[in-house]
This record gives sequence, structure tokens and C-alpha cells, in this order.
Amino acid sequence: MHCLHKLLLCLLPCLRDIKFATGIIHGEKAPENSMPYMVSVQDNKGQHVCGGFLITEDFVLSSAHCGNSGLTHVVLGNHNLKKADHQKVRIGKKIIPENYQNVGLGNDIMLLQLSEKVRLGHRVQTVQLPPAEIHLKQNQVCQVAGWGKTKTDDNKPVDELMVVDVSVIDKQVCVLLWPSLPANVTCAGGYKTTKGFCQGDSGAPLVCDGLAVGLVSFNYERSFPPHTALL
Repeated sequence: MHCLHKLLLCLLPCLRDIKFATGIIHGEKAPENSMPYMVSVQDNKGQHVCGGFLITEDFVLSSAHCGNSGLTHVVLGNHNLKKADHQKVRIGKKIIPENYQNVGLGNDIMLLQLSEKVRLGHRVQTVQLPPAEIHLKQNQVCQVAGWGKTKTDDNKPVDELMVVDVSVIDKQVCVLLWPSLPANVTCAGGYKTTKGFCQGDSGAPLVCDGLAVGLVSFNYERSFPPHTALL
């Protein structure tokens, strides 16, 4: 557990400015079973609250700012949230870094310990975490996915998992526009992109070359081209 917690703090959490990351904009439906690590983190009403991703049979990563939303369980192996054919597991414990204060200061990451181990199969799989030191390249294409809304003026979430490609943005560009950018934050979304102000549900992974290198926390619109997200 100690090693897992250390690795948790080595991930690259996403920044957020004013609005929480809520959904995939100008993305497309993810192919069935193409992202078996994706998790819907839900409340006691069975409503999707945040995204997450499975890292072991009994641990899920998500965003710390989702922790105050009455989370009770996770749903796995379900591409379409309206379908009942899925695994539903209660959350046993929420672990948030002591140095997390709010989304704007980084460390927006949360480890969910499940009450029991999930059954792995073709629809439910873990995703590999990166090594402690990882160097993403400018314009490297990665993916984020989620069940959030698909329009900025529409609060209705989608039932089917959506995915969109995002490009890694040069860190120096982000630092110039955001001088207080936390050191462990990666910017992604692309330059002059129209692919939404949020590239995925909060807590969903930023996946580059098969590795979950970060998670979605928030976006920053000012000074950037419209719809550029920070991840």
C-alpha cells in the first residue's frame, strides 16, 4: 500500500481554473471494450459523478475534488451506463494526499480502495501506470474519455463512453500564461483546438502510449486558444 501511495503522488494531475472538467467536447464514441480500465464513480442514487480508472483489482484512481460528492460505489465493464450488464462495487475507503488543498494548487488526485476485488476479464482490465520519471513530448497525441456532457451549454451527460485525442502542450507555454502553475501539472488539449473546454470527466485518465500518465481535473480558458485544456 505504501508503494502504491507513493506512485499515486508521482502521477501528473490536471489543473482546473473556474469550472470542473465535465465532459468530452467534439469527441467520438469509444469503440466497445476499447478502454476496459474506465470506471464510472457514482453516488447513492446511481448517478455518474466522476470518471476514474482501475489500477489494481481493488484500487481506482480519480480526482480529489470529486471526494465531497457523496461517492458510494464504482461501475466497471459498462460502455453504456444505461445497460445493467456491469460490475458494481462499493467504495471502502477514500485516500487523498495530505498536501491537497484545492484543484488550482495541484495534487488533485484520490485513491479509492474498493470493498472487494473486481473480476478481471475482456471488459474489465487495469491500466498501466508510468514510471516515476516520464517525459511527454510536445504535440504528443494522447487520449481522454468520459461520460460527461458533450456541449458546454448542456448539462445532460451521455450514456455511451466518449473519447477524444488531445495533444501535449509545451510546459513553458503554460508557465508563461500561468506563472503559478504547479510543478506536477501537464498541459494538454492542443493549440487552436475546437475539441471542447474539457477533454474528459474529472478523474478520467490521460492515456499516452498505453500509460495513464495523469488525470483530468480542470481547464483554463483565459490566454489560451479557445477550448484548450490543461491536464
